[in-house]
Amino acid sequence: MQTKLNPYINFKDNTRAAMEFYHSVLGGKLTMNTFKEFQASQSPDDDHLIMHAQLETENGLTLMASDTPHWMEFNPGTNISLSLSGDNKLELTGFFEKLSKGGVVSMPLTTAQWGDTFGMFTDKFGVGWMVNIS
Repeated sequence: MQTKLNPYINFKDNTRAAMEFYHSVLGGKLTMNTFKEFQASQSPDDDHLIMHAQLETENGLTLMASDTPHWMEFNPGTNISLSLSGDNKLELTGFFEKLSKGGVVSMPLTTAQWGDTFGMFTDKFGVGWMVNIS
């Protein structure tokens, strides 16, 4: 799988509605999973929230999103990150290490609940990044 770069949007309790709207406009295939499905809820209030949504269109567009759970801070205007994903572990690990240098790693690369290697950081310019290695 070739490495992909795409936007990742965080919403507050309305990811399902937003992604269904984008799907109605852009078409393609939409998948959504809740915090409960990934056993990642920290309270029953999180169960119905979307932990990961992904819209992939026939012409190659990819848009990802999630709800911000109640225990995390939500700041409109800073709720978009860049996501790098693919299966090239060497390449993606290198991107993670180089892009995060001088920034703040909020989650080191580690095995996630869904089985992939995942990490998050804010680079030295204040841009949020996520890296997922399948």
